[in-house]
Amino acid sequence: MSHCIAGDKATGRNQGWTLVACILASSLSFVDSSVLNVALPAIRNSYSAAAQEVQWVVNAYLLPLSALLLLGGAVGDHYGRRLLLLLGTGLFAAASLICALAPGINTLFAARAAQGIGAALLLPNSLALLNAAFQGEKRGRAVGVWAAAGAGAAAIAPLVGGWLVGSVGWPAIFYINLPLALGAIALALRFVEESKETGSAHPDYAGALLATGALGAGTYGLTLWSAMGHLTNAAIIALAIGAAMLGGFVLTEYWRAGRAMMPLALFKNRCFSALNLLTFLLYAAFGAAMLLIPYVLIASGGYSPVQAGLALLPLPMLMSSLSPKMGALAARSGPRMLLTAGPLIVAAGMMLSRLVTPGASYWAGVFPMILLMGTGMTIAVAPLTSSVLGSVEEQHVAMASGFNSAVARTGGLFATALLGTVLASTGRQLFAGFDFAMYVAAAVSTIAGVLALTMLSAVTLRKGA
Repeated sequence: MSHCIAGDKATGRNQGWTLVACILASSLSFVDSSVLNVALPAIRNSYSAAAQEVQWVVNAYLLPLSALLLLGGAVGDHYGRRLLLLLGTGLFAAASLICALAPGINTLFAARAAQGIGAALLLPNSLALLNAAFQGEKRGRAVGVWAAAGAGAAAIAPLVGGWLVGSVGWPAIFYINLPLALGAIALALRFVEESKETGSAHPDYAGALLATGALGAGTYGLTLWSAMGHLTNAAIIALAIGAAMLGGFVLTEYWRAGRAMMPLALFKNRCFSALNLLTFLLYAAFGAAMLLIPYVLIASGGYSPVQAGLALLPLPMLMSSLSPKMGALAARSGPRMLLTAGPLIVAAGMMLSRLVTPGASYWAGVFPMILLMGTGMTIAVAPLTSSVLGSVEEQHVAMASGFNSAVARTGGLFATALLGTVLASTGRQLFAGFDFAMYVAAAVSTIAGVLALTMLSAVTLRKGA
């Protein structure tokens, strides 16, 4: 029987610095995800890049992060979580430096992929180290501080990134990762105790390889489809390869059973399956909106990068301040109605994209859309997370959390792959494409709300309804 070694004997002083180290490391991913969108127009202009290439600036990062997130946690369990945190943070820092110095777009793609691998290693292990270092109520408070710090970093990042893009240049958004990474590494080496699971199974490398190939081929096929406006032979072949590798992944996970990266037995749980499908749909819709809104405002709306960052500010402010209250409300009344209302309100906000027109004021155009979207996500996010964790047995909570995070990022990955036609447009055509894409996103978000209303009605969550 496996058990955790080290980590759980951390002193009070070491616990505090362990928390700081984990916050600094995980902030790399939170900051990078939110700051890049305000820099995309500048990156495109710098390299004279096509729309398809702009998509891959985002997806080269999301692809390995989505596919390897579960593997990163399993490798940390087996070889040591502090070791993997250090490796992931070091890789992220080195890749960030290459991103800033990239002489061409292909170098940027490769460095972004390396960032994604680094994030897949550091994210699950930063949280696992906190679980090992803290016990009882202290663990809950530490995880809460960790989550709040990530939300705060994501809120500030677009403002800082917008200022850097406008005053220094887009490479500076990658330089800001270096002090965060160096601080995390120094503190981890000095204060964080190693933690691993003795007797844990060897990581599921075959499953990770097949998942990465399936996502990569599928994303490439969707990107070609959206860029060309129709299904080319190359897109069909890529999608077929992706489907075949997905089938291979499912077979591999079936054969490995309890040793799989994603045990298929969990999907016999109707609630778990429904919640993850809801996650995929909601985050696909939301990811598309969060990519398009700052891009459209900067490229054709006359906004500076700083103004675009400010335009988005109400959203993270709402989510970081009110999400804990939504989690508490879900615990009392059950998550079903919140998970229904949240996506529907997000959809209503997306439908207001028609107010965003050339020359429209922020308060009459962008603000109502952002306010409704932020309100809807605030209502949904905490209940969704707690419901996913409550839908599985205690021994599967960490795996369920990691898988749900991967599903959310996969939704954003596929959404970005389908935005080629919009990103290739300019002027009023860009606004027209933006409206159409937001209407589609609203429809997807609505389906997520209906899914919560219908599929969660007959199930009982261990910690929820």
